[in-house]
Amino acid sequence: MKTMVNIALPKGRLGEKVYALLKNAGFSCPELEESSRKLVFENGEKGVRYFWVKPSDVSIYVERGAADIGVAGKDILLEYRPDVYELLDLNIGKCRMAVAGPTGFRDSAGRTLRVATKFPEIAQSYYNEKCRDIDIIKLNGSIELAPIMGLSDVIVDIVETGKTLKENNLEVLETIVPISARLIANMASMNKIFCWNF
Repeated sequence: MKTMVNIALPKGRLGEKVYALLKNAGFSCPELEESSRKLVFENGEKGVRYFWVKPSDVSIYVERGAADIGVAGKDILLEYRPDVYELLDLNIGKCRMAVAGPTGFRDSAGRTLRVATKFPEIAQSYYNEKCRDIDIIKLNGSIELAPIMGLSDVIVDIVETGKTLKENNLEVLETIVPISARLIANMASMNKIFCWNF
């Protein structure tokens, strides 16, 4: 009997792109391509079991061993620092983590900078390297609203095209790090993965 490799796919367009890559590599799962509300799909002949996961949870499934491999954005890996192997940059889902603020904003080092973000660890690490005092305001959505309403001076967030920023009179002030999708693996599953279908 073939060893089954469990693969956590992020729900949405990124997961669909990743599945297309794996399908082209010979690891198709016709059941996954059907319209359904199922979350787990198997192809016993190929030795693969796919399951859909919220993108921010993929690294947890991989770290805890429920998945042997998965795909997570570099932003998730930097923010949560899961104990996983980062095997490959897939060069898809490209964007960047950036500091953005009102057009023409100038930082004043004489006071604490207020930073709104969904990524407090990334923001804190970035500003620690700059020896800059900050007050992190943790938000879960509509980050661009924070400087508009005076809640923060700047934001740290993912920027793809910058269109949302521009429409709200905000601009990228600094790029922190490029972001893309990464293939990750569970530490204990590496032998299983290397022997998979070879």
